[in-house]
Formats: sequence, structure tokens, C-alpha cells
Amino acid sequence: MSSVTENGDVTAGKPNEEKTYKKTASSAIKGAIQLGIGYTVGNLTSKPDRDVLMQDFYVVESVFLPSEGSNLTPAHHYPDFRFKTYAPLAFRYFRELFGIKPDDYLYSICSEPLIELSNPGASGSLFFVTSDDEFIIKTVQHKEAEFLQKLLPGYYMNLNQNPRTLLPKFYGLYCVQSGGINIRIVVMNNVLPRALKMHFTYDLKGSTYKRRASRKEREKSNPTFKDLDFLQDMHEGLYFDSETHSALMKTLQRDCRVLESFKIMDYSLLLGIHILNSHMKEREGETSQNATDAKRPGGQKVLYSTAMESIQGPGKSGDSVVTEATNTMGGIPAKSHKGEKLLLFMGIIDILQSYRLMKKLEHSWKALVYDGDTVSVHRPSFYADRFLKFMSTRVFKKVQALRSSPSKKRCNSITALKATSQEIVYAGSQDWKDEKHGIITEGQSYSSLDEEVLSSRHRPDLVPSTPSLFEAASLATTISSSSLNVDERYQRDQHMLYSSSKGLPSSSTYTLEDSAIYLTSEQSTLETENDNASVLDVYL
Repeated sequence: MSSVTENGDVTAGKPNEEKTYKKTASSAIKGAIQLGIGYTVGNLTSKPDRDVLMQDFYVVESVFLPSEGSNLTPAHHYPDFRFKTYAPLAFRYFRELFGIKPDDYLYSICSEPLIELSNPGASGSLFFVTSDDEFIIKTVQHKEAEFLQKLLPGYYMNLNQNPRTLLPKFYGLYCVQSGGINIRIVVMNNVLPRALKMHFTYDLKGSTYKRRASRKEREKSNPTFKDLDFLQDMHEGLYFDSETHSALMKTLQRDCRVLESFKIMDYSLLLGIHILNSHMKEREGETSQNATDAKRPGGQKVLYSTAMESIQGPGKSGDSVVTEATNTMGGIPAKSHKGEKLLLFMGIIDILQSYRLMKKLEHSWKALVYDGDTVSVHRPSFYADRFLKFMSTRVFKKVQALRSSPSKKRCNSITALKATSQEIVYAGSQDWKDEKHGIITEGQSYSSLDEEVLSSRHRPDLVPSTPSLFEAASLATTISSSSLNVDERYQRDQHMLYSSSKGLPSSSTYTLEDSAIYLTSEQSTLETENDNASVLDVYL
């Protein structure tokens, strides 16, 4: 028999026997949860709606449910127990914020038996999921429940400001007291839907110290891997389109700053990866659709509960990756480094760990033995920065737009440059050609310039040098996108021709832009041995 001790430690047992938690059978825990929530939520409907006040966060309601029943409670076949509800009005507000009606909440939790998940958490907590896949019920320790109570006012403020978050969404905090034992439970949103098979599941913290799944974990049917396993399996990361990547990283940054302000650390990103391909679609499509229809009676849908809604909201479904015929279940579309189409389901979990004295001592002694920056336990500010850096650089990456090689652009631009230059030259008026005929014939013609350009294909980015600055001046005078003033430019050309005869070296560069060629001249500081040649650099 698998059991959990008072401190939450799991002890091994026979696989077919029922699990126990704090010496209480899991079946008794599930029955008590359904009876208690059924009574408290039903009793809460009689209370009028009003604004949440500060004292509402610290209210604790208690009801005793004997096995023989009473005037207020039904009879049951479980041991007598007392059921406590923490901050009932505050949690009612949270449920309303996410569009959860009292009848839907009761139907999800109480209509059918809860399903116990096979993999308990590392802390020894038990996990139950409702039959419609909407809610996760987790057992928590006393310190975690106490911390959540203190967290509620700030949590309330954060949800008011931003309901779209990857942080856990708490819908209720309860306690079952039986035989002198307190079993505290919290109701949360379900991150990984069972209707879709998760081909890979990762628990990522951004640390590397002992962050590899154990051999025992790997032998499970649905193992949960860790950071070092992800770096080995998905070494290139996961790729998103620009808009989705930006929305995801902004959500993570905002959530991490909220956790840092509450001095919370040691949280994880639970990441489920579903691979989309043809043969899996054919095999799982009908099963997933039927299971979804059966598990969502009446079309119940919790607001902001899916991964896509948590970062972007409805309406943006990543059409570039998945088609309309694919039931995405609210997953975020992505691609692997192999080009595989993926659906990602994620959420930040285990946020009820504050940087208290015990965590500070744990970090201190681990830092003495190992590298302090690699262990998971760390001060909240450092933990948040390391977590975000790991997610942005190693896990989630943005698809870069492909660009052609600049060298190829330059090679392909020579022919276009030749045609454009000839078109601009021959577009000049005949009167201007007659006036400048004597000057142009003394310099190098456009045809010879083109021959040199075409003869230097081995260096397409460089055009052979010209004998003097005269041609540079001529080009600057002849080619322009606006009207030309021949008389003023003629005097300038004569002056520049005189400067060229003095042997002043120059460098000429012209660029092709808006169907016009501009020539700029500048003095060069380089001295050559044989001549003062100029170099023409061709750019787009």
C-alpha cells in the first residue's frame, strides 16, 4: 500500500492497493471533499452578493458532518469529519471572475467520482482531477495553506488588474478534519488536459543542480522530465511566431515580478507538449473529440483557463500552425527544431513556497557545497531573473524571418544597376548632351564603366577604380532625381577638374535608391604607390 506520512512523505506499496494520506484512505478523502464542497457552496448561494472586504480574507467557516447525517447535512458511509472553508466570499469572487457559476462548480466536483492521478508530487501531495477535466484538487501542507491565506489580498488585487496570467488560479481552500488529522486541500485550474496525450511533460525551474529525472521517474508511463532533460531533448528550444512569443514572454515577466513582490521562489513551469502529425491525428482525433464532448457537459468553459487564453485571450488561435479542423484544447501552437508542429500547455505551479528561514538555511548549506547560483532554492529576485533568462534563451524562441545573402543581392544588382544607369543617362534632354559633349568625351563613358563592372564579377561589391575625379564630378552633375541647372553645375565641374589635375586622391561611392543614382565624393586618406585611383563601391 502506498501511503503518505504526517510530513507528506510517500512510502512505497503494492501498485493495486489504495493509497493513503496521513493514515486516511484516498477514497475517504475524495468522499469528504465532495460532501463538504457540496454543502458549503450550496449554503453560500443564500448569501447576497457584495464587494469583498478585507476581513473576508480571514473568515473561516466550519460545519460538522456526522456519518448518520443531521438536519443540515446528509448521511454518508465515511468517518465523522469536520469541513472548514477558508475565505468563502473571497473565493466566490474569484470563481465569478473566471466565469464559474455555482451550479457548474458543484457539477464538476460532485456529480462524478474524482479521478486520482497516478503520479504524486515530489512533496508527497495527492492530486485529484474532476471528470470534466476542469479542476485539480491538491493536498497541501499546513504552512502552504497558511501562506495562501496571507497571499489572498495581494492575489485578489493582481487578478483584478490582470486575469490573464499563467499563475495558478485558486478556486477554493478547504480543510477536512477527521480523527485528529487535518487534511488541507486547494482547488485549482487544470493545466494539462487528459483529452490530449502529452508526449513530453517537463517541470522547469531554470536551475541545473540535480535537475534530471530519476531512473524511477523515467520508468513511468507518463514521466515528468526536468531542466537538464529538456536541454538534452529539445536543445534548440521551441519556436513561436513573433506575436505569440512576445505575448508569452510578457506574461511570464509580469507573473515573475508578481511572485518576486510576494517573496515567492522555487516555483516551476509545468510544460506539456503534444505533437501534431498525420497518423496521430487519425488515431487520436475521434477519441479526443468524444472524450471532450463527454467531459464538458452543457458546454462549460472556465474563462482564461487555457494556455492560449492566459497569454493572449480568445480569438488568436495560431492559424499558421494548426488548422480549424484540429481540436487544440486551448494549446499554444509552436514548432520544434525538427519542424514538428506542436501544441503546448503550460502554467506556473508550486507558488506556495516563500523564502522563509528554512529556505534560507537550505540555500546556505547547498551554496557551501555546490555552486549557489545553480541550486533551485535562491532569493526571489535572483530566482525570477534566472527563471526568465532560462525561458527566453533556452526554452522559448522566436522564429526569425529568412533574409537572402547580401553578396547574392550585390551580384544580382549589377545587371539592374547597368540598366538603370543607362536609362537615367539617356533620359536626359538632347540640349544638355550637346552642351556637355566636350566634357563627357574627355572622361570615361558609361559604357566603359559598365564593361568594368561586368568584368569584375569575382568582386561584385567593388567596381574598378576610375582614372580621376573628373568622372565623379560629371556623374554628380549629370545624374539627379530633380531638374538640373546646367550653368551652375558646369562651373562646379570646371573647378573640380582643376582640383583633379593637382592629383588630389578621392573616393567615390554611389548608391541605387528610388530609381536615381547619387554620387558623393570625399577625400581619401589613403596614398597609393602608382596612381591616385578611386574606388566605386556598389550598394543597394
